[in-house]
Parts: sequence; C-alpha cells; structure tokens
Amino acid sequence: MGGTMTAEAQSEASQQRRTNPGWPVPPPDGYTVDDFFTLDDLPPHTELIDGSLVFVSPQRKFHTLAMYLLEQGLRLHVPGHLRVRREMSVVLGKRSVPEPDLVVVSAEADGNQLQTRYEAADVLLAVEVVSPDSEDRDRDTKPHKYAAAGIQHFWLVEMVGDGHRPMVITYELDPVNKTYVSTGVHHDRLKLSAPYDIDIDLTSIDDL
Repeated sequence: MGGTMTAEAQSEASQQRRTNPGWPVPPPDGYTVDDFFTLDDLPPHTELIDGSLVFVSPQRKFHTLAMYLLEQGLRLHVPGHLRVRREMSVVLGKRSVPEPDLVVVSAEADGNQLQTRYEAADVLLAVEVVSPDSEDRDRDTKPHKYAAAGIQHFWLVEMVGDGHRPMVITYELDPVNKTYVSTGVHHDRLKLSAPYDIDIDLTSIDDL
C-alpha cells in the first residue's frame, strides 16, 4: 500500500533519476563488442550501433508474422551446410553488433546452445523487417554496415497496401564497391535461386 510523496521527496527522486537513470554510462569512445557482451540486465534485443546502445520498442503483429513466414520459407529448402536463425547478434566490427531479424549462417559457425553471436564472415543473408521506430536504421544504417562487413545477401521487408502484406526487396553485394545492388522487389511471391532455391508465397501471411 503506497502513500503520498511530498514535493521534497519528488524533487529528490527526480534528481536521482537524472544522476543515475539506471542505465550504464558509456565510455567516452562508446562501447566495444567486449563491453556489450559483458553488460548486465540489458533489455531483450538490445543492439550496439557505432558504440551506442539501441533499445527495441514493442513490435507490431506484422513484424512477428513476417518473420515467421520468411523463417519457415527459408527453412523449407535450406542446404545442409547452412542454418536459419532468428534474432541473433552479428558482430560487424569493434563497435557494432546489430541483431538482424533473420540470418542464414554457415553450419560450421553454428555452435552449442549457449552461443550468443555470429561473426559477419559466417553470415550469408541478413533480413530486416522494418518497424516504425527503426526505419532509418533498417533502411540505411544497417544495410551499409552489412555491406561493408561483406555479408553477401540482404533482404528489406516492408508492410505495404491495404492488406498489410510484406514486400521484400532483395539485394546482393557488389564485392568491389562493398555496396548492395537491388535484385528485385517482390510482392506476392518470393522466388529466388540465390542464396539458394527459395519459393515463398508472401500472400499466405493472411492465413497465419
């Protein structure tokens, strides 16, 4: 059972929140990968981008269903030397550890059940489903970093139309310029031969 906080107590509590908000104070040059994986009590799906912590807001139902649909489609014909994983950290450099919504990685890089991360060199495909709070990161920041790190394939998933269905824009790495080149925009069906044979009915999100 609570009581009424006095004005003096409210002022003191406010000051404590300003001086000690409950989040770790970053070093002057930002966090490193080693720092990131030793920080305690971070919220789920926290990312490290250029040394700064990025927290994820609650997601829409579309985000969950799009991830599920694409994950199932990717798993359907995945070759034996590859693995499909969701929401796993990927180390891109000394100060960047994003968490793609989906990744396809080499089976050799897939460790035991305690594994927390993959290296960029082990990732063949990264997939980002765009959310309202992360539009700039998903459309700009992350693709540039994935390309610079040498990840060969990237998919950007947007919610479009009155039916709120997924549109998937697929990209492949230009290895010379380390930038992505669009290989297609897919609305109803995602049929590809790279990174392996994939055929996903995007309209089936209505049945999930």
